[in-house]
Amino acid sequence: MAAIRLRNALKLAALASFMFVAGNFGAAWAGENGGVQAKIEYCQICHGQSGQGFYGYYTIPRLAGQQPDYLEAQLRDYASGRRVNSVMANVARGVPPGMIGAIATHFHSMNSPPLGGGSGGNVGLGRQIFETGLPESNVPACSACHGPEAKGTGPIPRLAGQLPSYLVNTLSSWTRNRSRESAGGLAAIMVPTTHNLTPAQMSAVAAYVSTLR
Repeated sequence: MAAIRLRNALKLAALASFMFVAGNFGAAWAGENGGVQAKIEYCQICHGQSGQGFYGYYTIPRLAGQQPDYLEAQLRDYASGRRVNSVMANVARGVPPGMIGAIATHFHSMNSPPLGGGSGGNVGLGRQIFETGLPESNVPACSACHGPEAKGTGPIPRLAGQLPSYLVNTLSSWTRNRSRESAGGLAAIMVPTTHNLTPAQMSAVAAYVSTLR
């Protein structure tokens, strides 16, 4: 019981710390007079100055090099509730529509090296799944959509260099946190794909793509 209380206390403390930081910068984010640069700097508080992401109690994803069409779609999905995340919903609703494209283009232009660390998956198996899929499990090759270098295209996201723990969480929670209309309709492919991957296979793919630049 003591261990459970300690874990709950740590979780609450981490959330309180995050909300404290968010609150301190909330005025700058909510105000439109700060312009695009103010919004970008706000994003960098959590996602890093180089957009590489951040390992913490909650893993925060890499934005550097991400496809701008995908970033724009995610901000709109968060704002509308098609993708569920209470923190990002508030952030996305604070972005004037005319600034979304400029913010997405800024992070797409970054070419930061992978942050590294935190994988723990079977990189060899991950490369196999990424390049050829798992035909016996009805899992297509990730490269068929995300490209041979995992850099994505248009509404299809970049996976290269993404933090593996974030990818595992995204894959394992896809049907809980996204509607079928989210991600530009990509759910039609991702829902059955994620359903057919085991946790070990998700970790393997995440470990492999996290090493790519």
